[in-house]
Amino acid sequence: MSSMASLVSYDDSDSEAETETVGSFNAARQMKDASGVAEPPGQDFASGILVRTKEEVQSTKHSFREDPGSHRLPLARLGKGGWGSCPSQRLQWPRKEPEVTFPTSESSHPSLWMTGAPASHMPLAAAHLKQVKPSWDFPKLSSRAQSEPETIGKNGTSFQRKRHEDCVVPYTPKRLRQQQALSTETRKNKGAEPQGTSVGCAPAPLCVAPRVSEFIQPYLDSQYKETKVPRKVLFHLRSHRGPVNSVQWCPVLSKSHMLLSTSMDKTYKIWNAVDSGCCLQTYSLHNEAVRAAQWSPCGRRILSGGFDFALHLTDVETGTQLFSGQSGFRITTLKFYPKDHNIFLCGGFSSEMKAWDIRTGKVVRGYKATIQQTLDILFLQEGSEFLSSTDASTRDSADRTIIAWDFRTSAKISNQIFHERYTCPSLALHPREPVFLAQTNGNYLALFSAVWPYRMSRRRRYEGHKVEGYSVGCECSPGGDLLVTGSADGRVLMYSFRTASRACTLQGHTQACVGTTYHPVLPSVLATCSWGGDIKIWH
Repeated sequence: MSSMASLVSYDDSDSEAETETVGSFNAARQMKDASGVAEPPGQDFASGILVRTKEEVQSTKHSFREDPGSHRLPLARLGKGGWGSCPSQRLQWPRKEPEVTFPTSESSHPSLWMTGAPASHMPLAAAHLKQVKPSWDFPKLSSRAQSEPETIGKNGTSFQRKRHEDCVVPYTPKRLRQQQALSTETRKNKGAEPQGTSVGCAPAPLCVAPRVSEFIQPYLDSQYKETKVPRKVLFHLRSHRGPVNSVQWCPVLSKSHMLLSTSMDKTYKIWNAVDSGCCLQTYSLHNEAVRAAQWSPCGRRILSGGFDFALHLTDVETGTQLFSGQSGFRITTLKFYPKDHNIFLCGGFSSEMKAWDIRTGKVVRGYKATIQQTLDILFLQEGSEFLSSTDASTRDSADRTIIAWDFRTSAKISNQIFHERYTCPSLALHPREPVFLAQTNGNYLALFSAVWPYRMSRRRRYEGHKVEGYSVGCECSPGGDLLVTGSADGRVLMYSFRTASRACTLQGHTQACVGTTYHPVLPSVLATCSWGGDIKIWH
């Protein structure tokens, strides 16, 4: 009997719900808010659950088919609602609006919830929270945004009406969403670095002050003084996003406040490394890492080569590209011919080095050897001869580690220069004496004569740093009394040229220090770069 009674009770409750008319109010659920607005039937504001009867649903669907323009769901602006925003419109059944009129006059500051909703409707959450008056003012909408709801309600197209009726967000394919996200990220990156140039586009002209730096001016008319050992960091430059391969000061003394840096992040930069430490221009002309770049002797052009086989000559004052070419191999070193600045020599991941003429854009000479890679190039005797260091280091090829060439005839002068089984990643010429230095992977600097037969000194060897496979550079000071080199452990070491003793050790970088260069005018300014992507200016 108890089970039968429960069934009868269930049937009675169901029949009562079916016989309930659409316009009737449930006394248990009827409520008014503080502003005097009656709650619509079948809606519980506390729980947000809609209770609809079958007859009401059918009558609502029938009314929508008769006049779709007269019944619309109140729209809330998605993503703009607060804690009181209404539930998702997809989860609500279409229903007939209660015959409760709301004021249609627009306030001076319309709520953001009303944006996109018809003028004669108010969202449920807005009606429920009408008694709360915010203390802030919403921003005024434009005249176009204020007239948009009326236009949709009166003169809108059928597509707009149907979209506002159904409240269905159109599906966006995954590929299209990824493309949109990528384009947005690209725009953000462009806005974060306005100085960068896109690949293949001509860079902007370099904005350089015509006056000479006030720090360099006192040293232009006087002879170079004795080099002093730097102790403090003047600037710490961290704009590169990859390892910095090399740094070079502008060779023109009046413009020597500019510093050129190349990086594995496919760019090279020009810095004001004396006055402000700011980046003057970023060049993104290559598709791969920029391994080598050189100032022209006039200080107005920059020659760059990268792992994308490309060569570019750029005028920094006008921003125009004067020359572009394809070498056919990845470029690791570039040098201008001292006797004719329209000719340069390039080498890289190839058994051949090429001499290019900028005026014709063609290769004028080739220098072939049984090697796989050229590491560095150094001109001697004012350009009539040059040296090339290679990656040949096996027992039967130690005679090809350093090769001397005749520039005009492309003939080998000597290949019996360095007989030890170490490669030499960099070469440097002494400014006053006819000798040159070779950085070796044996963790020492070797000293050679710069004239034939290019003998190596057995008495002087500069040891104490580490190379460990990095392309660690070395250089002599402008006066020739000090030598500086980087180290694979991040240190910067200075040696006395005469005694080969260590003069100073700087704890420069956290990663391998691969580039060091003295300022050509200032007696105690040094620039270093590291595999970690940072540059330091010491004084």
